[in-house]
Amino acid sequence: MTQAASARAGWSTGQIALVLYPFGAGAAAVNVFFASLIFSWVGGPVASTAWSIALGCLIGAPATWYFSRHIRHLMDVADRTPET
Repeated sequence: MTQAASARAGWSTGQIALVLYPFGAGAAAVNVFFASLIFSWVGGPVASTAWSIALGCLIGAPATWYFSRHIRHLMDVADRTPET
């Protein structure tokens, strides 16, 4: 296999993560808010919008990174040609 053939085609993991981060942070913020609503059933406080967004941004970063790695892996698998 030549060096050109082994080079990755398409976006890098970092580029994918940067594009998907707003969606990952938003999804995490919604999940934080709904988790606080469930926690309120046992007497816990309900998270404010600001806290939900802040925690969503924090939790969304590693979640988006791991999801981007998975997408990059799927792209690499799809680009592989069967050896004959």
